Amino acid sequence: MTKLEVLVQKCQTAFSNEIEEWSLVNNELTLVVKASEIVSVCQRLRDNEDFRFEMLIDLCGVDYLHYGMGEWETTQATSRGFERGVRPISELNPSSEWKKPRLAVVYHLLSITHNQRIRLKSFVADDEPIIDSVVSVYNSANWYEREAFDLFGILFAGHPDLRRILTDYGFVGHPFRKDFPLVGNVEVRYDAKQQRVIYDPVDIIPRTLVPKVIRKATEQEGSNGGN
Repeated sequence: MTKLEVLVQKCQTAFSNEIEEWSLVNNELTLVVKASEIVSVCQRLRDNEDFRFEMLIDLCGVDYLHYGMGEWETTQATSRGFERGVRPISELNPSSEWKKPRLAVVYHLLSITHNQRIRLKSFVADDEPIIDSVVSVYNSANWYEREAFDLFGILFAGHPDLRRILTDYGFVGHPFRKDFPLVGNVEVRYDAKQQRVIYDPVDIIPRTLVPKVIRKATEQEGSNGGN
């Protein structure tokens, strides 16, 4: 039995009531933990001698709004020129296979003692995306949780100072949500007459970004200078 398989068995035994599911892909173990149990699980993973995951090396949010829905038609699109067959999200089949909550928080833990890594994932409710902060367990979660709050709108209960960390103080919305416009909602400029910063509605027309496919020139095209 490998070291990773032993870790899987230990986690299944220790967290049988806290884990909703688990997966082992590419030698990486992911545990889906109930949101209400995330602090308890992190603390036990840190302190229990069988685990000793002393470090939180990353924490981020994930938005599964359009998960399982593809916008780019690449298999049947032409392979010549820069054309690409595109269907906007609004025209796609709304019935996705994804049945879980939209937003999740992902934690990556490292055990220096046992030289192992583990990934935790907790889904938050759609109507109230809130989960307990793990700052009391891992101090490094402080800025990570602020970032997830800023970009995804996920609230972390018990965080000592939950403020935006990347966007402006008066920023409205959360840029990494898939329903947030790519061009934003407002644009900033300095007005010399008023001698202050002005916020105006964005005047950029939203458009679907089409990936370019650069084809290789054929021998005939090469002899004709590409014409």
